[in-house]
Amino acid sequence: MESSPHIPVLLNEVLKSFEDIKEGVFVDCTLGFAGHSYEILKNHPGLKLIGIDRDEEALNFSRKKLAPFKERITLLKGSFSQRVKEIDFESVTALLADFGVSSLQLDSKERGFSFESETLDMRMDKSAHFSAADVVNSYTPQQLEKIFREFGEVKEAKKVANAICKAREQEKITNSKKLAQIIADTIKKKGKTHPATQVFQAIRIEVNRELDEIVSLLDTLEEKKPKNGIIALITFHSLEDRLVKQRFKKWAKKCICPSGAMRCACGNNNNLGEELTKKPLTANSEELKTNPRSRSAKLRVFKFKG
Repeated sequence: MESSPHIPVLLNEVLKSFEDIKEGVFVDCTLGFAGHSYEILKNHPGLKLIGIDRDEEALNFSRKKLAPFKERITLLKGSFSQRVKEIDFESVTALLADFGVSSLQLDSKERGFSFESETLDMRMDKSAHFSAADVVNSYTPQQLEKIFREFGEVKEAKKVANAICKAREQEKITNSKKLAQIIADTIKKKGKTHPATQVFQAIRIEVNRELDEIVSLLDTLEEKKPKNGIIALITFHSLEDRLVKQRFKKWAKKCICPSGAMRCACGNNNNLGEELTKKPLTANSEELKTNPRSRSAKLRVFKFKG
């Protein structure tokens, strides 16, 4: 087995979520470096894998890592929102999506996610044409303010947007290092967190259409309703978690009568399944020591009806 350059978060919790599944197709919507998928295939000899990722580098690595299971795997390149629509859900018994950015991508300076990067990119799919440089150098102050506020929950969104626009009037912003410095000069640092953290998050979400991807996946699952399928979704910030939490709550709702109805007339059996996690699962102290980036991870699990 090739050693992974990325530590899979909440691995034990994910394995526990799928422990009763014996056969069928397991879909890993965000294959990455196959940390989760390798362990799931190893522990479930009756499962086949469909792994999806839009990063060619990750797919190439995972193809080698998963070589011991090559007769049981199918790897697909592309966004999971589109690729999942192409899958026949008749045999799907488990689905996982880890919405975080891999450590390798975050730490790789050429990918432009890092505050120290000499590029301004942030594309998860390097073949895509739209990058962080396009957002930073072409969006209006109002557009920048909107994404900073909505996707980064940045309190000083307007101030940061204006600072970026003023800086680019002098010279085009071409690297993340310069962008991070502009933000640091604009926002006062609080605690250990870099002032640019939430702004970078907002730009990354915009570049990769991350929230749209999640909504599309949830829509597809709601339409396909995989029988007895267990859905495990890992989020890393409140915007993602809110989308998953609200959708799982909707799917688990038995009564769909209007709130003012005197008595239930809908049959009280309209739920698509049940939430297996009433509260999201988070990293334990041991995992936090070995992988600090797991501190933001939340796992929610839902099981569809048979």
